[in-house]
Amino acid sequence: MIWYALQRLGLALLICVLALTILFCAVYVIPGDPASIALGPRASDAMKAALRARMGLDQPLVLQVLYFFGNTLRGDLGVDVMSNRSVATIVMEALPHTLALALAGLGWAVVLGIPLGCLSAVRRGTLVDRLVGVVSVATISMPSFVVAIYGLLIFAVALQWLPAIGAGNAGDPGDQLLHLILPAFAVGLGWVGYLARLVRASMLEVMGENHIRTARAFGLRERTIVYRYALRIAILPTVTLIGIGIGSLLSSAVFAEVVFNRPGIGSLVFGAAQTRNYPVVMGAVLVTVFLFALFNLLADLLVALLDARVRAGL
Repeated sequence: MIWYALQRLGLALLICVLALTILFCAVYVIPGDPASIALGPRASDAMKAALRARMGLDQPLVLQVLYFFGNTLRGDLGVDVMSNRSVATIVMEALPHTLALALAGLGWAVVLGIPLGCLSAVRRGTLVDRLVGVVSVATISMPSFVVAIYGLLIFAVALQWLPAIGAGNAGDPGDQLLHLILPAFAVGLGWVGYLARLVRASMLEVMGENHIRTARAFGLRERTIVYRYALRIAILPTVTLIGIGIGSLLSSAVFAEVVFNRPGIGSLVFGAAQTRNYPVVMGAVLVTVFLFALFNLLADLLVALLDARVRAGL
């Protein structure tokens, strides 16, 4: 198990390095001069040159990448050129809002999607199975930003059941939860269908194995067979998907945070990219990539703990 964990940790670190290198190069080839955008059209050439030097843009791209990774290893994500604040502080202030949104969206999708997948597998070929299939495909096909816009128009504007924008009052958990319902619904709806279809396929495969037939032959109740023996094995691919899902929902949160005007990593990156505020963009992307790799690593380790075949490389 230790050797497997070290392998997955090394792979996660490699993914972080490659992703950040590619994103760093992509950000710096975007058209537009960050110094001109930050200082405005009336800034002199000397002021622009000074800001480029301060941001390190006067150095070759290779050196900029090396400096970036060197500073990152020391925990220094740079300084926001607009507010002169630490990028790490700015990102850490926005991160809890995005994590709450992603975990809430995936949480309700798991609570609904896994039971639907089990029900569909147990009632295979019936009307219930067909209805779950239709609902799953419908939710998968709807983009999160479309769900966010229509959810805002229906539940916040037309019906006025839920608040439209913001994250709620900082000292009021109830108000924050109320503001979280619509965004979490928007980012999590598509995952209901993904989880239901994956659990159904896994359950149908497991239900045909020998140990399930043996359990039926011994006269065990169907409910015990499904939830104690079949689901325990069928849930393993879903655990891996959930680890990937959290990282995917971090990117989906960009649209929800912009539509619902919520503070978070998505809104932070969106605003920083418009002003070519590269330190903030790279700092936010760095934290997002790290979280994506971390959740995938945790999902892989959990699957390995549940299934000895994975640890053995089978």
